[in-house]
Amino acid sequence: MEFNLILKFTVLVIQLSTIRSSYLNYGEALSKSILFFEGQRSGTLPQDQRVKWRGDSGLRDGSDENVDLTGGYYDAGDNVKFGFPMAFTTTMLAWSVIEFGEMMPPRELRNALVALWWGTDYLLKTVAEHDRIYVQVGDPIKDHNCWERPEDMDTERTVYKVVAPNPASDVAGETAAALAAASMAFRSSDPGYSHTVLATATRVFEFADTYRGAYSDNADARNGVCPFYCDYNGYQDELLWGAAWLRRASGDDKYMDYIQVNAENINEFGWDNKHGGLNVLVSKSTIYTKYIFLMVICVLK
Repeated sequence: MEFNLILKFTVLVIQLSTIRSSYLNYGEALSKSILFFEGQRSGTLPQDQRVKWRGDSGLRDGSDENVDLTGGYYDAGDNVKFGFPMAFTTTMLAWSVIEFGEMMPPRELRNALVALWWGTDYLLKTVAEHDRIYVQVGDPIKDHNCWERPEDMDTERTVYKVVAPNPASDVAGETAAALAAASMAFRSSDPGYSHTVLATATRVFEFADTYRGAYSDNADARNGVCPFYCDYNGYQDELLWGAAWLRRASGDDKYMDYIQVNAENINEFGWDNKHGGLNVLVSKSTIYTKYIFLMVICVLK
């Protein structure tokens, strides 16, 4: 009886797998997921832009502060560039390339790396000055009150920033994570860029850890980022998340020590709470280290 049930279950799984592969085109899903990023681009678009109904936009972003904040991605259907969720998106895109890049078709891997570069390059601009981080471009209230194409927008491109010693541990910690992860994704295709990105990630993490606190607690930033992307869950998870990615990207054990000293309870995972992803990332590193150790022991025996 049990054997028959197991056999029937096995046949059912095989049938479902066949149906799944026949009707669900995951290659197409991957392609369209990456293509979505091209539709969200801000700045001067390249000649090989595939979403042809999009054009150049936001070409003066940052000019009011005498900085270049062009590029990056618009958030959802808005014309605002929110740094906190954009950094998280960049981290996750880099993580996808790191874990699954070898399984992607070469063309889609290239498209994924280009999408990653578009976000990474913008984040580098936001932290180009060592004593500050630019966290947002665009007034969200005025933007939401005027529904228009980014190519046609005439709303204010207000720049929001956090200057030391005011804290921005959350957005800076996530930016450090994004840059560290991106450095790994670009390591084989562009070693020089990878080195620059990792060095910047290290510096940005020091900024995040030195000036501890939520970026949305700053008066200069709060009016722009809240209630849309306030830090509701605290900044400690971004510090741990940034340290975890720097540990993986650099191999420096001081970041693992940092995590062990500052570790918190692990719960959920999302743009504002990194505990779940942190658990996975650190666990993989620990398990891999133990595996190598056991392999060495076996060889020595």
